[in-house]
Amino acid sequence: MLPVIELMVKDHQIAVEVAADKITRQRGLMFRSSLAPDSGMLFVFESDEPRSFWMYNTYLPLSVAFVDSAGTIVNIVEMAPNDTTIRYLSERPARYALEMNSGWFASHSIKPGDTIKGLPSLALKLDRICSTSEQK
Repeated sequence: MLPVIELMVKDHQIAVEVAADKITRQRGLMFRSSLAPDSGMLFVFESDEPRSFWMYNTYLPLSVAFVDSAGTIVNIVEMAPNDTTIRYLSERPARYALEMNSGWFASHSIKPGDTIKGLPSLALKLDRICSTSEQK
């Protein structure tokens, strides 16, 4: 089970699973049949770099927000389920990717340039969050 943390996007609180290592980032939301409202998955990388996602074995339509180290949303992309022909790209380097149910960002009027609160301290606490989860 992945650790779950709460983040704020504008005035919306969300609960996200944290995928912070190569194995959990590769698996992502594969094989899931549903995702609870106001929940998602946060992919954490070591540095800001161009990011590329695809939807291999992912059965849910998703929206992904690529986010830089400062917590600013770089761009948001809608991703089609099980589509392995398209690579969904960040427009600029990103440290994080936040996957939510398809249309979540648009339905909450969240757009590029908005910020996600809770990310800067997350990088510092990540080892502790992951170790606590592994002990359960």
